[in-house]
Amino acid sequence: MFPTFVSKYLFFVLSFFVGNVLLAQSTATIYGKILGEDNDPVEDVSISILGGTQAPSYSNAKGEYSYKIPADVELTIVFYSISHFQEQRVVKLAPDEKLEINRILKFKNQITTVEVTDENRYQTTSRIDPINISHIPTASQDFNAILFTLPGVSNRNELSSAYSVRGGNFDENLVYVNGIEVYRPFLVRSGQQEGLSFINPDMVSSVLFSAGGFEAKYGDKMSSVLDVQYRRPRKFAGTFSGSLLGTNLHLEGMSKSNRFTWMVGARYKTNQYLLRSLDTKGAYKPMFIDGQAYFTFDVNTNWQLDLLGNYASNSYQIVPESRETDFGTLNQALRLKIYFDGQEIDKFQTMMGALSAIYRSDNEKATLRFIGSVFNSQESEAFDIQGQYFIDELETDFGEENFGDAVANLGVGTFLQHARTNLTAYVYSLEHKGNYNIDRKKQVLWGVKYSHEDISDKLSEWKYVDSADFAVPTVVPYVPVDGFELQDVIKQKINITSDRVSGFLQGVYNKELKDTSNLSVTAGVRANYWSLNQQALFGPRATLGYKPNWKRDFLFKFSTGYYYQPPFYRELRDRNGIINYDLKAQTSIHFVLTSDYNFKAWRRPFKFVVEAYYKYLDNLIPYEIDNVRIRYSAKNNARGYATGIDFKVNGEFVKGVESWFSLSVMQTQEDVKDDFYFDYYNSDGELIKPAVTVNDVAVDSTKQFPGYIPRPTDQRVNFAIFFQDKMPGLPDLKMHLNLLFGAGVPFGPPGAERYKQTLRMPPYRRVDLGFSYQLLKEKRTRKEKGVGRYLNSVWLSLEVFNLLGTNNTVSYIWVEDVTNRQYAVPNYLTQRQLNLRMIVKF
Repeated sequence: MFPTFVSKYLFFVLSFFVGNVLLAQSTATIYGKILGEDNDPVEDVSISILGGTQAPSYSNAKGEYSYKIPADVELTIVFYSISHFQEQRVVKLAPDEKLEINRILKFKNQITTVEVTDENRYQTTSRIDPINISHIPTASQDFNAILFTLPGVSNRNELSSAYSVRGGNFDENLVYVNGIEVYRPFLVRSGQQEGLSFINPDMVSSVLFSAGGFEAKYGDKMSSVLDVQYRRPRKFAGTFSGSLLGTNLHLEGMSKSNRFTWMVGARYKTNQYLLRSLDTKGAYKPMFIDGQAYFTFDVNTNWQLDLLGNYASNSYQIVPESRETDFGTLNQALRLKIYFDGQEIDKFQTMMGALSAIYRSDNEKATLRFIGSVFNSQESEAFDIQGQYFIDELETDFGEENFGDAVANLGVGTFLQHARTNLTAYVYSLEHKGNYNIDRKKQVLWGVKYSHEDISDKLSEWKYVDSADFAVPTVVPYVPVDGFELQDVIKQKINITSDRVSGFLQGVYNKELKDTSNLSVTAGVRANYWSLNQQALFGPRATLGYKPNWKRDFLFKFSTGYYYQPPFYRELRDRNGIINYDLKAQTSIHFVLTSDYNFKAWRRPFKFVVEAYYKYLDNLIPYEIDNVRIRYSAKNNARGYATGIDFKVNGEFVKGVESWFSLSVMQTQEDVKDDFYFDYYNSDGELIKPAVTVNDVAVDSTKQFPGYIPRPTDQRVNFAIFFQDKMPGLPDLKMHLNLLFGAGVPFGPPGAERYKQTLRMPPYRRVDLGFSYQLLKEKRTRKEKGVGRYLNSVWLSLEVFNLLGTNNTVSYIWVEDVTNRQYAVPNYLTQRQLNLRMIVKF
């Protein structure tokens, strides 16, 4: 055996030596530089021969390489980096020939998707530039503020990140971060309690949003989807920003081997400065803290691991002292004064962790993603607040010395509100998603998800009104306690455990027709099952896109589909804390027709989009909205519709910066199936209300059915402007305008039947204005020494919130005078205020 081994060894050495000698006699050289998409050099890129045995060469720290290859042979040169998409080049060189080959490698930032012309235009999702998010002036300082300027999206509370889309409510919107679904808090009652939304704008890479007709790959909600991807870092960088409303810090980087990337972000927010402008004065102590981390690791050329983690702690404490609100009309001006005792302490703590394993095939046609995630929310409310109040009539005669002063008292009362609520929720999920690119025009996507939910809730709420009943109207249920009547009493202990299974299958097909026009078809089906109500659902969705071969760049789309929304915990619980375990999924059938037109004006790019839609709604769960709190009836006893048209034009109205205008006209109504009332007439035929009944049957009465009534989100008109400008002669100084107008939405007395909740709030009108000055320009445009060489840019901003000083109403408190007449006293939002902000990027 020993001689055999020696002979094989000598033969191998000899072959290797002779081969290299022959190669040296007939070689050529390729050389060049390899850059990333940001024009930075890429180190450790391997340059090799496809299918060959020759050792590869690697790019250096400057991205430069040199590689000898056999001459007179056609070869495929492969440029490969574990963090970038592979590039290939076919060459055939003469002996001693030198050829320069430079390459810009595309970074692996997202899961590979099928190629569609002109960036997503054929789908129902629209792309939002993350750059604009950091510049929009808004009191919430929240990522979602950019959404409020889009057509079809409505927000009537600058303190809240919640939004409604095309007549839906806050719970009907899907939010994904890196393909992982994000949940909203359960117990939040007002915008003051809200902290930071999940999305950290400093970590965002891309943003897609759809207001309806979205694809089957997105989940089971009725209104909209927000799809956010976090950035995969390419080098060390960071952002620091600070203002009167809080501080943000984010850091990111990549290992020398390019296999491991990391990004962390921390945010602190306090809206104490804003809350001082509210009518209710007192000691506000809000504190919202958020920490996030995103890590990626390339195990090898095919496998990648992603880890996304989030921790958020939002606490809100107030010791109210007094409140004074003027309301009414010119003919009857009124004033409500309240003196408070007690305090409120709310805590909302959420945690989320998700681990993803991603497989990409060698030919990059197939991508498989396996996700395991855990979500936990621990929320508590504790308040005992007593209010003693006075309703006074004011002098309205301008000629009187006491104009504007109280001249008569209409009512005095006392109320006491109590709550001790503790909720804990866990959601465990296992998910698989995949896509296969058949070719550059065809793609198949699929996915399956299993979730286990465990929710426990302990409710203890009640309200007491003084014996004169001058406070909030008495509504059932009430409980007599030692001669006192407690209203709105809720005493419940709830524990719910359930499982959900969902899946989808979707195909994408793009074809160029004979006349060079383009056709795109996206079609899929989605199914889900929930163990609690044992309901299985199946719904198709489809989008057809057509780009005619016209001189002008038009694209037309039609989307339709079934969108089921199985109930979550909030929908299951009625006003009395009772759970309806048989509650079924709400249904929405979408019909969306879109016209998309790209054009140039003043030699700059613009886009004009028009979308008309109709949504048929069934198995609806009626609800009412108080501030941002939604109170459901927990019954599938309504049907309805939403219809409207959206317009948006965006582009470079000022060269180099993007702006847009959006307009929405919409109507949404519902018919509660089992509601009715009686009109009672006296002997003279005169209508008398309320109806008089005998044995629950009205005498001399007519039974009336309200029919279709406006839904609580029926905001007929929305108009928004996000406009940016540069100061002439001073290009480093920019102006940012954020204007929102929303028509009034319906409201009514708390606890009243739905058909009585059709009064209208005043319109929401708000203008926020910001001025930003770039103290330090982008690093690549300058040469600095000292500390400045570590900074990329520095911006200083001055913002004016609620520039016009408008009193916007978010909700009402209901009171009565001595004649039992009810008054709806508006709860106004924040007033005009200034904010100073600095953003440092390094």
